[in-house]
Amino acid sequence: MARSSNVVNSSSRPVTPPTKANAAAVTAVPASPVESTSTAESTAIIQVIERAALNPDVDIDKMERLLQMQERVMDRQAMMAYSAAMAAMQTELPSIEERGQTNNGCYATLEDIVDTVRPIMQKHGFAVSFRMQTQERGIQVTGVLMHKDGHREETSMLLPADMSGNKNAVQAFGSSTSYGKRYVLSALLNITTRGQDDNGNAAGGVRLVTPFQAGQIQRLISQCPATTQEWFSGKYGSAVQVPQADFDKLRASLTKRAVK
Repeated sequence: MARSSNVVNSSSRPVTPPTKANAAAVTAVPASPVESTSTAESTAIIQVIERAALNPDVDIDKMERLLQMQERVMDRQAMMAYSAAMAAMQTELPSIEERGQTNNGCYATLEDIVDTVRPIMQKHGFAVSFRMQTQERGIQVTGVLMHKDGHREETSMLLPADMSGNKNAVQAFGSSTSYGKRYVLSALLNITTRGQDDNGNAAGGVRLVTPFQAGQIQRLISQCPATTQEWFSGKYGSAVQVPQADFDKLRASLTKRAVK
């Protein structure tokens, strides 16, 4: 007696009419080759770890190495996602108008910068935070740019207390903090303004480095020995006060002195 088969011939299956969900799935944009390769690599490692966890013969050391490998893959994925999002965001960041005024000139205010870049950063999965630390030589402002996939970049700037205009200690701290946030955020996002804020130095014929260049100098300074940092502080005060004419030579010198 022949047994009935439970296998259904694919050619005899009824055709399901397309729905909105199916149409959306068909028209979905495929992942990029880089994302597909990275995701496949991560999935493969996770499968290896799962099989190893079920194998009683696999020792702890091997498991730890597998977990470390997975962490490296995840870190690389996060960095790739950060770079791709940053490249896309750069095309949308506008130049910020300088609406703040002092007796020495105009500058882009922190409020204008934040209000302009916040929705663009949110669109591309970015957020920024700041840390302030009081040191003997001034106030260190550190900006941290974070991406939703986990990677982050940061840069710091050491500023003297702004005692101009008969400010008290609290006002001097607040003024330097606001100044540092402006330049650190501009360095992290490579923001430009309509006419660089040079705190009046242009009137004296001295053109200062851009916020992005100041960020480069500050990163190099942080990698140099203490003697170099003291020399730099005595000569320039801070990275944002470096003349544009000194930038190339100074960057080359600091690169050689930086501790690898």
